[in-house]
Amino acid sequence: MARRSKDFEERGVKLLGLSVDSVYSHLAWLDSIKHTFGVDVTFPVIADLDLKVARLYGMVSAESDTTPVRSVFFIDPKSTIRATLTYPAPIGRNIDELLRVFDAFQENVHGSALPANWTPGQPTLSPAPSTVESLEKRWESQGESGYKAWYYKVNE
Repeated sequence: MARRSKDFEERGVKLLGLSVDSVYSHLAWLDSIKHTFGVDVTFPVIADLDLKVARLYGMVSAESDTTPVRSVFFIDPKSTIRATLTYPAPIGRNIDELLRVFDAFQENVHGSALPANWTPGQPTLSPAPSTVESLEKRWESQGESGYKAWYYKVNE
């Protein structure tokens, strides 16, 4: 778990926790994580006792007006939310998937599309045509390497 936090830091990701528990609960949780698992949580955790932020960001369970759900927000440097992942309380987050999504955003900067289950180092896709002109160009290139269909071209 400690190594995983470093995986984010090495990518320049800034982590921030939000909890509806008190600061004292946070301190007890941080202490428990450290002594039980040998992990130092290195990111700040903010108390949201009145659920103001949780409600603002849709982090409250549909079954209860006061039960938070676990959510992850990917926010870019311009403060735009690029993606969210929300999990019911009993389901843990998949750190590999969170890192994959972050890496995908970095790869996507180059204008490529990414297939399901893509991981860094795998081929990307050319985005599907969005105009008649680009569709015609795609049909003309169907003999090229990586071409699968008019909407699916692998960048090898």
